[in-house]
Amino acid sequence: MALMITDDCINCDVCEPECPNEAISEGEEIYVIDPNKCTECVGHYDEPQCQLVCPVDCIPLDPEHEETQEELMEKYEKLTA
Repeated sequence: MALMITDDCINCDVCEPECPNEAISEGEEIYVIDPNKCTECVGHYDEPQCQLVCPVDCIPLDPEHEETQEELMEKYEKLTA
């Protein structure tokens, strides 16, 4: 699954530089995650770095973009090819 940022985001700017896939960017009101680039850090780290640094815990799994670990790894491989 890709991750998403909820309306609880306070625009603190700590998640964007932590994303190894550059999937996080500024949206109109809050930061957003591009589900086509988000691998939940699979291939880079053991756990999503954005979730680790988020001070308000507003980055859950995105139920609209379910993916298996294998699919996340395939996406990682395509992004880093």
